[in-house]
Amino acid sequence: MTRPRHIAVIDVGKTNAKLVVVDAESGVELAVRSTPNRVVSNGPYPHYDVDVLWHFFLNSLTEFAETPGFDAISVTAHGAAAALLGENGLAMPVIDYEHIYPDAVRQDYAQLRPDFAETGSPYLAGGLNVGAQIHYQKTQFPALFAGVKTVLTYAQYWVWRLTGTAVNEVTSLGCHTDLWNPRDGEYSSLVDKLELRPLLPPVRSAFDHIGDLLAPLTTQIGINRPVPVFCGIHDSNASLLPHLMTRTSPFSVVSTGTWVVLFAVGGHLDQLDQQRDTLANVDAYGKAVPSARFMGGREFDLLTGGNAVAPDAETLERVIRDQVMILPGFAKGTGPYPNRAANWPNGEPGNPAERTAAASLYAAMMTAISLELIGSAGATIIEGPFSRNALYLSALRNLTQREVMSLPGSTGTSLGAALLAGATIPAPTNTGNVQPLDAAFDTYAKAWRDHLA
Repeated sequence: MTRPRHIAVIDVGKTNAKLVVVDAESGVELAVRSTPNRVVSNGPYPHYDVDVLWHFFLNSLTEFAETPGFDAISVTAHGAAAALLGENGLAMPVIDYEHIYPDAVRQDYAQLRPDFAETGSPYLAGGLNVGAQIHYQKTQFPALFAGVKTVLTYAQYWVWRLTGTAVNEVTSLGCHTDLWNPRDGEYSSLVDKLELRPLLPPVRSAFDHIGDLLAPLTTQIGINRPVPVFCGIHDSNASLLPHLMTRTSPFSVVSTGTWVVLFAVGGHLDQLDQQRDTLANVDAYGKAVPSARFMGGREFDLLTGGNAVAPDAETLERVIRDQVMILPGFAKGTGPYPNRAANWPNGEPGNPAERTAAASLYAAMMTAISLELIGSAGATIIEGPFSRNALYLSALRNLTQREVMSLPGSTGTSLGAALLAGATIPAPTNTGNVQPLDAAFDTYAKAWRDHLA
C-alpha cells in the first residue's frame, strides 16, 4: 500500500464529533468540520444519535473529497461505549455512559465484575464500565439482547460501517471496560460470565488496515478509487501515541476535553488506587499505562457557565489573596475525590473573570493530585483546550515543580489517529517554558489541600 497524501479522521468525542483531514507529510490539519454529539432519550434508554453522526461524516467526506481530498480514513472515539449489532445494523441503541442504572442492577453487577487486580479497571459511576453497560442491556432488555450477534468497541463500530468488517481493538477494550486483562493481554473473566465470547470479533492492532471503503459509499461520496480504512483507536490513547513514538520515559501526557485523562509513562502500576479513579489504560502497542481521570472540561464549563473570561493581573491577584476557590467535585463518582460534594469554602464569586480564575486553578490542582497518584515524573505535556489556558499551565508548573509543555493544536486525537494510517509526526509547537506563578499561589494551593484533609 502506498503512503496516503491526506488522511480523513473520524473523531467522535463525548461532547462533539469532528471530521478532520490531516496532511500525511506534515501532520497538519487541513480541514475540519464539527457537530454536537447529541444524546436522545427515546427508546429503551438514553443513547447517542449515531445516524445523525453518520450523515454528518458522509456529508463531510463528500465535501472534502475533492478539496483538500483524502486517500485513507482512520477513526478515533471516546471510550465507555460499545455497539451491539444484530443481523442488519444495531440490535440496541449505543447507550450513553452517563445513564444511571437502578441500584439493584448495580449491586448484581458488582458481584460479577472482576477484581481490580485482574483488569486495572475501577468500578465507576453509571455506564463508565462497558461491562456494566452490557450487563444492564442484557438483564433489563432480554428480548432486544437476544438479537445481538456482535459486540464492537465504539471506534470499531464506525470502521464496520465504513468497511463492513467487524473487529475489536485493544485501547478501547483496555479503557476501564472490565472486559480486558492488561497483564495477560486477553479478555477478562467477565467475558465468559456475561457469555459474550461468541459475540466478540477478532482483536486487531490499531495500526491494521481493516479493509477499503465500501463501494456504495465511495460512489455516494464521489470517489472512484479504493480508500483504505484503518482499525482506529480510543481517543485519549490517540493523544498519547505521538509521544510514545518520539519521547523517552518518564513523561506524562494530559489529554483535555470533556474528560481530563492523564497518562504517566514510566509511572507506578502497582500503586493505583481504584477508589480515586486511577486505572491501567492500554496503549496502542498493548502495554498497560498508569492513568487517572477527572471530568475537568465538564466541570470547567459548569463553573464558568460556558462564559470563560480570562482574568487580568489584578483579578488573579485578588482571587489568590482572598483564596477564592472551589473544592471538588461536580462530577460525582469520578476523579480523585469521587465522594465529595463541590463547594466554595470562602464564598462564591459572581464576577465571570473571578470564576474563570478559580476554575482554572481548580483544574490545575486536580491535575496535579491525579499526576501524583499515578507516579508521574519528567515533563508534563498538555493537549486539548487546557493547553491554551495560560493560568492553568502556570499553576500546574508551580504544583508539579517540573517542566510543563503546551501543545495548543486543536486536539491530539486526530493526529494520533492519522499516525495509524502513516502520517508523520509534526515538529513540536509547544509554547516554550511555562512560567510559574508567584509564591502567593503556593499558600493558596496549601489552603486548598488543607480543606480536603
